[in-house]
Amino acid sequence: MEKAKQIALVTGASSGIGMATAQLFAANGFRVFGTSRTQHPDADGVEMLRLDVTSDGSATQCIEDVLTRAGHIDVLVNNAGVWQVSLAEETPLSIAHTIFETNFFGVVRMTDAVLPGMRKRRAGRIINVGSLSAWVGEPGEAFYAASKKALFGYTEALRHEVRPFGIEVSLVEPGPFRTDLAKTLLPTENKISDYGEIRQSIQKTLERALDEGEDPERAANLIVKVARSRVPRFRYGVGSGAAWLPYLRTLLPQQLFDYLVRRGFGLTNTERK
Repeated sequence: MEKAKQIALVTGASSGIGMATAQLFAANGFRVFGTSRTQHPDADGVEMLRLDVTSDGSATQCIEDVLTRAGHIDVLVNNAGVWQVSLAEETPLSIAHTIFETNFFGVVRMTDAVLPGMRKRRAGRIINVGSLSAWVGEPGEAFYAASKKALFGYTEALRHEVRPFGIEVSLVEPGPFRTDLAKTLLPTENKISDYGEIRQSIQKTLERALDEGEDPERAANLIVKVARSRVPRFRYGVGSGAAWLPYLRTLLPQQLFDYLVRRGFGLTNTERK
């Protein structure tokens, strides 16, 4: 008798790490469902569904659609997210709320929707895609970093709570990768003149990091490996700096670490003498 395929659901699968992950799951024999905010055609063994992770109804409907088609879900990869580059004071609260609704509460919605079925089956894997920004509050990414830091704490607590039901939860934190994340940037128009030089240095640094980022397939390989691991760890770093930078932060004096961050973003030249 042919072994039944495992079922994987990957959010934010229309491009970047999400697309690479969904395609790699399919190549490894999974039946794969991917999601996008706009309708995309099925391709490369991935069945695409429309999903808005900021909507309770959309999240519930997405899980119900997969369960109707496949019967259960073995792996949920919470990858959908938005990026924001703006100074904290220049960011309207409406934009900050949107960032959290997508990057944090979007993960919570999808997780809450999938857990009843996983608890019933006493099995399942949930992999949340965080960011190296959870460890380094990079200038220009205050609310993005905050949303990923919140995801870190949520994932760690959830991991302990659901493990008795045979459900494993892990966090994959990528460094800079070549993705379409810049296309998710939310518009901000509140420009404060005092920040002009600082803003310019930050934007150049972050744009360069994306341009020089690694291939999304590297992150996809790790995510699929975590999903297939017999005993997955809590946290995995992947990409430039993601594996060692968190440890460096714990070892260096805060003043030195702060200086290195500011120098990396070209901000040491903007400071008052």
